[in-house]
Amino acid sequence: MTRFEKAMELIDQINAEDPVKEIGNGKSFPKELLYSLRMTKKLEDFAPEASEHLKIAARAQHIGRWRIQRSAYPMDRTGYLTWREELKKMHAETAGNLLFEAGYEAEFIAKVKFLIRKKQLKTDLETQTLEDVVCLVFLENYLEEFTAKHDEEKVRDILKKTWGKMSEKGHKAALQLNFSPECLRIIQEALLQNND
Repeated sequence: MTRFEKAMELIDQINAEDPVKEIGNGKSFPKELLYSLRMTKKLEDFAPEASEHLKIAARAQHIGRWRIQRSAYPMDRTGYLTWREELKKMHAETAGNLLFEAGYEAEFIAKVKFLIRKKQLKTDLETQTLEDVVCLVFLENYLEEFTAKHDEEKVRDILKKTWGKMSEKGHKAALQLNFSPECLRIIQEALLQNND
């Protein structure tokens, strides 16, 4: 087994511990394991030339996410942003420890942690690629559920923010996805608002 295979296996082992289950392709998966597999597949489709450290960062994007609950922070915007920042730190540290165990050197580990922390979005090409993949996975796999749970104004707001984080290449890939008529309508409205 290569150290890359070992790292991916260690990441999957942790994500397989997620107590929350989700259905994907008719099978039940631990939620974050399914998310990480979707991230890997989308990265392969979107950026087949991706570096080894970007592949690992994509797989570890949500590693152990259930360990820090949203409910542990105030239910306002500041609480949400604090929670997200703590998650990024935890994901990066957890991935770093696993990569050390798999035999990677400090410089490589630092690159993976940099990507997971989403440093230099819009200026670092690999960070931007990872963010594009995150957004595409959300749009393709989680938007329908999100739309069902929230009012249209909130959905439009999230879509505008999501679109704003993406590159032109990401936008083109997003427009190739299959959406329900309802989601497509809301996306089009959000994009029109973005252009106002």
